[in-house]
Amino acid sequence: MDKQDLIHRIESGYKRMSKGQKLIAEYILNNYDKAAFMTASRLGEVVGVSESTVVRFANALDYEGYPKLQKALQEMIRNKLTTVQRIEMSSELEQSMVLRSVLKADMQNIRLTIEEIKNENFNDVVKKFLHAQHIYVLGLRSASPLAQFMGYYLNFIFNNVKIVTSGVNDIFEQLFHIGKGDLLVGISFPRYASRAIEAMKFSKEQGADTVAITDSKLSPLTAYADHSLLARSNMASFVDSLVAPLSLINALIVAIGQSKKSQISNGFHKLENIWSEYQVYVEKSKG
Repeated sequence: MDKQDLIHRIESGYKRMSKGQKLIAEYILNNYDKAAFMTASRLGEVVGVSESTVVRFANALDYEGYPKLQKALQEMIRNKLTTVQRIEMSSELEQSMVLRSVLKADMQNIRLTIEEIKNENFNDVVKKFLHAQHIYVLGLRSASPLAQFMGYYLNFIFNNVKIVTSGVNDIFEQLFHIGKGDLLVGISFPRYASRAIEAMKFSKEQGADTVAITDSKLSPLTAYADHSLLARSNMASFVDSLVAPLSLINALIVAIGQSKKSQISNGFHKLENIWSEYQVYVEKSKG
């Protein structure tokens, strides 16, 4: 969604709008960063119109309902919001509703991810893992825990996995040996880390296969990705919602594991003996 396209729709249809719809239009044009994360009822309440007026406003702009308009707004601003703006938006939430609102938002992110992801594309990515000579998993800033989690479990399946994240070595030093036959998985969500984009571009130029785990086709990572797996991460707060991305990564690990079941079984049998001998985990009480 191009920002100018949405603004053009509002401005070109303004004269034909009802008084209530004009109030909505003016609020969105002046406060689209806040409006993007408001429900139809909340937007109506702030502007001083009914929820049905908000829905009719979306239809007047040729969107199939308010959720489509809201998605267009979110796509327009997702990489523009500063942390301060995110905090300001989260102040719209009443303290008593924070728990329910955040959990519902995470559920919605997973639901939309399920609806939008293509199984064929997912399976193609799984094959890339199975045939890669070396696997590099890249995640910076808030995406770093996702890369660590993914790399942790992939290391139980493969012996050729390298986690690439911020540390003593520069990102390019960590990717120095990447080349043809290798696979880079780049993980990044708004606000996208510029170094992650550069690393994707570098790896692509070195001849490696590239997979982006990100939130949208408009993500800058997709320009350098052979395959893109999209997971929703919408969150009207300074905290990134990474529930859906983590669930997608879980699905990838499980699918890869299913393809290498016998090798994994043998490996974990050996590990269980090591864990038991060195008391890695707390033993169950016999009482």
